[in-house]
Amino acid sequence: MDQNVKQQLQLKDLTLLDRFLFSETIEDPKNLQIILEIILGRDIILKYLPQPEKEQKKSPLYRHIRVDVWSEDIYNTVYDVEVQKENTKNLPHRSRFYQSIIDSKLLKPGERNFNQLKDVYVIIIAPFDLFGYRKYQYTFEMRCREVPELAMEDGAIRIFLNTHGENPEEVNPELVELLDYMEHTNQNISVPYSSSRVRELQNSVNTIVENEEVGVRFMQAWEELALEREKGLEEGLAKGLEKGLKEGEKLQLQNLIRKKLQKGQTVEQIADALEETPERIQQLIDEMA
Repeated sequence: MDQNVKQQLQLKDLTLLDRFLFSETIEDPKNLQIILEIILGRDIILKYLPQPEKEQKKSPLYRHIRVDVWSEDIYNTVYDVEVQKENTKNLPHRSRFYQSIIDSKLLKPGERNFNQLKDVYVIIIAPFDLFGYRKYQYTFEMRCREVPELAMEDGAIRIFLNTHGENPEEVNPELVELLDYMEHTNQNISVPYSSSRVRELQNSVNTIVENEEVGVRFMQAWEELALEREKGLEEGLAKGLEKGLKEGEKLQLQNLIRKKLQKGQTVEQIADALEETPERIQQLIDEMA
């Protein structure tokens, strides 16, 4: 393995917007509770341990479309929390898909009472403004277009958090500090956060980053990613070479066809001379036009 590849990213370089560190952090239910309470502005008591998609840790930067982590509180409300560093231009639709994945797991096979569906929060935290209104937080619930004050009350809420918001006067200052810390986790913050809960989260993350076992897991994951990239590059080069050779053969064949056409030969004569079918020769002639 190229040492330069290994050094491209280390555990200490990650922030809480990187899925590996985020997943490691919220395996401690206290950390997830802190994040949820600050975002939602109320006390939350989790009933189950957070359930991260652990297989996603095999790839620190890439992922399949699956929920990052979800948990449930004592009131049977389900929380799915996602971090997204890159704007993939599909997050609104993806959040809808996340919700559908969770809903599909909340009813037993054959259950016809859809009122058994639990309330679900899908929360996506990102370092960019998805909607362009410079808000720290965008909360969406189903409402009637004709009667805006009429809510669907189907128990589904989607929240998009933007670490680059510009409306601190409209949100809880603790939320601003949380989002700032999540984006700048790997930086030495000169001025301590005023929020005791953000400082508690910070201390927990520092412990994780200094844990040698976690560091080894991350390096193994990073090496797997580098190998996948290398393999993908080799496969891409091979396919590109194969395609290039085929295109070269095709151009050479068309040049021969063009010369024979100039000599007045028919499609059948050209096909016989080049050991190709008349249909193939005609196809190449049509593409030359």
